[in-house]
Amino acid sequence: MSEHYTMEQEEIFSKVMRAGRRTYFFDVRSTKAGDFYLTITESKKFTNDDGSYHYKKHKIYLYKEDFNEFKETLAEMIDYVIDEKGEEVISERHQKNYKPAQSEDGKETDKAPVAAQPTAENTKTDTSSFTDIEFDDI
Repeated sequence: MSEHYTMEQEEIFSKVMRAGRRTYFFDVRSTKAGDFYLTITESKKFTNDDGSYHYKKHKIYLYKEDFNEFKETLAEMIDYVIDEKGEEVISERHQKNYKPAQSEDGKETDKAPVAAQPTAENTKTDTSSFTDIEFDDI
C-alpha cells in the first residue's frame, strides 16, 4: 500500500458542498505525526459528446500554520468582491430563466447559449461579447 493511499485514508471530519456542476469537499486529515490539516477539493462534472461523463478535480492542502493568513486573505477577497459587485450573480447560467444550450441530438452542452441582442425591452446588459473562461490549472 502506498504512502499516498494511506494518507488519503486518514479522514477525521468531512463536509460536502454541492454547487451546480461543481462539488466541493472539505476534509480534515491527519499527518503521520498525528496533527491535522485541511484539504479542499473541487470536483467538476464534464459530459462527453457520447453522453458519458468524467470529473476534473483540483485539490488544495492547507496546513495549520497557514490557517489564519488564509482565512484573513479569503475574507478580504470575498469582502472586496461583494463591495465591488454586490451579492447578485451576474452570470447568465445563474439567471432564473436560464435554459442550457442543447446539441442537435437534444442533449445539454457545457456551452452557454448566445445572449440576446439588446432591444427596447431588454437593455440591461449585452453579454454576447463575454468569453467563457475555464481556470482548470490554477
